[in-house]
Amino acid sequence: MRIAAIDIGSNAARLLINEVHENSAGHAEFTKLNLLRIPLRLGMDVFAKGVIGPEREKMVVDSMRVFGDLMKIYKVEHYRACATSAMRDAKNGRQIIAAVREDSGIDIEIISGDEEAALVYENHVAEGLAEDSAYLYIDVGGGSTELTFYEKGKMRYKNSFNIGTIRLLNGLVTDDHWKEMKEEIRRNINSKDPVVAIGSGGNINKIFSMSKTKDGKPMSTSYLRKYYKELSELTVAERMTKFGMREDRADVIVPALEIFNHIMQWSEISKIFVPKISVADGLIHSIYNRIQAEGKEQKR
Repeated sequence: MRIAAIDIGSNAARLLINEVHENSAGHAEFTKLNLLRIPLRLGMDVFAKGVIGPEREKMVVDSMRVFGDLMKIYKVEHYRACATSAMRDAKNGRQIIAAVREDSGIDIEIISGDEEAALVYENHVAEGLAEDSAYLYIDVGGGSTELTFYEKGKMRYKNSFNIGTIRLLNGLVTDDHWKEMKEEIRRNINSKDPVVAIGSGGNINKIFSMSKTKDGKPMSTSYLRKYYKELSELTVAERMTKFGMREDRADVIVPALEIFNHIMQWSEISKIFVPKISVADGLIHSIYNRIQAEGKEQKR
């Protein structure tokens, strides 16, 4: 079975195509066939002006047409397309969704911050991790940051905050926003067990790679502080040259580190796991789980 997920974020749009089959033990195995990322940067328009401008609107429509063509080539049987913070906030978001549907037939859903956080659960992030630890899942995007807290294998808390890398770049995160996040973390992220962080998003993956931490091992939060200091002192062009970053990574990585550092400090966490997971992975899992549930219903 081939399943695709389209995740339209504030910084980029991603198409993920997976082949899913059941192994001999009856468990689903997900194999990535293709991942395409297009830096639409919708948040640059939306968080400053409240609308997606004509140039980026055309980019959305054109990108979805390309995604639709790729899904046909790969013979995708099921898909889900979701848009998050920027499209949620854009006054012309619904109008653009209608234009996409008319042009390529792709139906885009606007999902809430809470649903975005819940998609993380579809990745089965907490499975296979040590039972004697609690975990704070942190997903830093362009428009928002999703926090999900697991204790003893159960989700205890989830929240979405309007603090994201593109909002920070545009000076749209206030002291009140930070205060709300700090108070929420101090009130809700605590456990008798040690608390470890799990990070997702392109920025934390880049930092993890730069730190040379081995896959599957947690990265010390000292690297977050180290790279925040080092990268803050460089221009975007210098970051691109020194660390081999694309421009649309080099400008958002410092605000991303600022968000991660605040969260780690306020939650008093010293280690962070960085598995290669995303909202798109969560979408793929949610589609598969829905298909399986519908199949069982039909058999009754």
